Amino acid sequence: MALHAVENVERAFGVTREFLTPVTVRRWLKLAVVVFFVGGGVGFPTAQFGASTPTGDVAPGEVPSALSVDVLTLAVAVVAVCLLLLGAFGLIGAIMEFVLIELLRTGEVSLRRHWRKRWRQGLRLFGFRIAIGLPMIALFAGWLALLVVPVLTGRDPAFSATAFLVGLPVMFLVGVGYALVSGFTTAFVVPLMIQSDSGVLAAWRRLWPSIKRSWKQYLAYVAVGFLLTVATGVVVSVAVALVALVLLVPVLVAAAVVHATVSVTSPIGLAVLVALAALFGVALLVVGTLSQVPVVTYLRYYALLVLGDVEESFDVLADPRPSAADP
Repeated sequence: MALHAVENVERAFGVTREFLTPVTVRRWLKLAVVVFFVGGGVGFPTAQFGASTPTGDVAPGEVPSALSVDVLTLAVAVVAVCLLLLGAFGLIGAIMEFVLIELLRTGEVSLRRHWRKRWRQGLRLFGFRIAIGLPMIALFAGWLALLVVPVLTGRDPAFSATAFLVGLPVMFLVGVGYALVSGFTTAFVVPLMIQSDSGVLAAWRRLWPSIKRSWKQYLAYVAVGFLLTVATGVVVSVAVALVALVLLVPVLVAAAVVHATVSVTSPIGLAVLVALAALFGVALLVVGTLSQVPVVTYLRYYALLVLGDVEESFDVLADPRPSAADP
């Protein structure tokens, strides 16, 4: 039995090359916007707030009301803003999943048109991701609490530590299951939603019989797809690191000039250094995102080719496929 996951490794290169060429700045910038939300990530730095205890007599265990209110209000505000930004990023990313598949299947790089057409399905995908993600977060938090709570309360951690270790394989299996559901939803369910103009659960009902019938093909996709993701990730990381070293040279030269002229400790020197650091960070972000464009395009085309070969009725790519897809 031929494994479609193996057959399409090379074919996906041909389709990707045809889609990305000829290289134009406008086209790649549009693709970079999509990839930033779909293939990239964003991290919100954690903030720690501290304050010295004010002078005066304060009873043990008693916290000044003004301090507790200020810290609590600030913490709640920071958490609320972070959650809002994270939610907005996730929502845009969910809609961009559909925009990306539309770009790949039609070859038309028009973000606004595909956004207007698919944003409702993006909302459904976002809701589905929350529905499966929140229980996973709650379960993981409860598992970690087995170690944290005894330490904070001063109780004997022996029982909790044992339960924590017993729960380790359970958490591993649950994590693998979550990764499979999330990954298959992105790689296979989203294209099926576009094909049938349906919701997430309806597309999963179409996919599930195929998974049961051709489970070896999908298992091979998981294995080969994981290796491809790791390999492309290593290549991109090395490439971005080399570019970062090249970009760092002029930044260091400029910093040395600032130090020699106005001193880095002066207000002007600090402002220039902050500006240089910001420019360096933006440059790395742009380079990293652009370098992800061919990787994300290849991996998504690869998934679509496998899906269409496993079930001919699931082929969402234009028929006939681009000639470059043939070996």
